[in-house]
Amino acid sequence: NLDRAIVALDQVDLAAEETDLLRYYTLRGMAHLRRNEYELAADALESATETGAAESVVYVYLAQAYFSLERYRDVLTALDRAGPELARVASIYHMCAQCHWLLEEPAMALAVLDQASTVFPEDPGFQRRKVFFLMDLGLYQEAAEQGQEYLSRSEGKLEDYVGLGNAMRASGQLDEAARLLEFAKLKYPTDTSVKKVLANTYMDRESLNAAADLVLEASLFDRALTSEAAELYRRAGRPQRALMLNGEVQDQEVKLKQRLALYLETGQFARAATMERDLTRLGLLDDEDIRYALAYAYFKTGDFEATERQLQQLTRPDLFRKAAELRSAIQDCAEDTWQCL
Repeated sequence: NLDRAIVALDQVDLAAEETDLLRYYTLRGMAHLRRNEYELAADALESATETGAAESVVYVYLAQAYFSLERYRDVLTALDRAGPELARVASIYHMCAQCHWLLEEPAMALAVLDQASTVFPEDPGFQRRKVFFLMDLGLYQEAAEQGQEYLSRSEGKLEDYVGLGNAMRASGQLDEAARLLEFAKLKYPTDTSVKKVLANTYMDRESLNAAADLVLEASLFDRALTSEAAELYRRAGRPQRALMLNGEVQDQEVKLKQRLALYLETGQFARAATMERDLTRLGLLDDEDIRYALAYAYFKTGDFEATERQLQQLTRPDLFRKAAELRSAIQDCAEDTWQCL
């Protein structure tokens, strides 16, 4: 009944000799804190500390209000004023480390976590936070080592495996990353994030077929990944498999752009040329790369008039050069169409 609490507190006579100002301001600060009124909470709790009799818990409440107001330096000051009673409270170390991190003091943040790990050797949470800080700093080798140690003494969460897998990839530990992520895939069989990171690991190892199979597996849970699976099969030299998957892509713009590329790659120029109506309907010919690709398809089918119609609408300087080369080729083989097929 926070509203009723505030009403009751409003009726307190602060000038009365018997009024306990410490209790009044503490209760008022807690009520405002619970109502997410952080400025009012901070004002009240500051008044509580000014009485000179505030216990450490009041400074903790004040630190919480400051943290919500993003006054991170004040958080650290409030916790420092709380005294030694907080030395055995694990959450305080997390708050201090986060404040130093947000104040762009990474060395202090890591030092706080190291101190906390010494005070609480059985709590793996501090090492976990350190792993993510190290990754944000780009220290992937150290993050990978710390992460493996963390997982050896903790059950670990999904994001831990994903983050550590990415750190191992970035530090070049591809085999280790693959082993870790394969284990995570078995542990979280329906999660797509693990499969995507594992697929990226296999791509780094130039195992495109394995990567494509993983993304295809992930697409069973996220249909938006079907086009990515098709693209990987194309890169792996399996264009027919890619074309089959392309038929299942739900995003029509992505589907048609990918299909046009696949038709051109597999030499199915006549099929590519028949896509003009659909490309126009979706406005994809506004993309001049796609328009040039369609012009090239017409060129390869011997329809030079349609080729020129598309080339005339190009405006980009780099495509002007390609268009000039295509027109030169048309002129060379105008009398012998078969040479352009």
